[in-house]
Amino acid sequence: MPGPLIVNDSVVIPDAELVWRFSRSSGPGGQGVNTTDSRVELTFDVAATTALPDDLKARALSRLPGPMITIAASEYRSQLRNREAAAQRLAQRLREAIAPPPKRRRATKPTRGSVERRIATKKQRSDVKRLRRAP
Repeated sequence: MPGPLIVNDSVVIPDAELVWRFSRSSGPGGQGVNTTDSRVELTFDVAATTALPDDLKARALSRLPGPMITIAASEYRSQLRNREAAAQRLAQRLREAIAPPPKRRRATKPTRGSVERRIATKKQRSDVKRLRRAP
């Protein structure tokens, strides 16, 4: 999986800024689990990257729990598939961190019709309960 990591149309992380580590996966897997380094850890330093413009970097640093992102993948038996999974998860997390903030909600008043309908149903319910009472 060498090569740059494409986050979106405008952000591409160069391969030199990604740190890969490999180790043996835990859990069941038979003989292969003891011999293959299929677990992958992908680390990316958001604070030191040159791939993000300053405004996106500041936004990402404010939304992420720390300046470093570490992704671990061990769900597949093959190291290559775990590398692909880790790269996809890192790209997704960065996409969410640099996404623009949602537009602010503008407060609105309920319409006159909705207020009248609500009051009418309350009156109807009140009448039902009033008619159930003993005279």
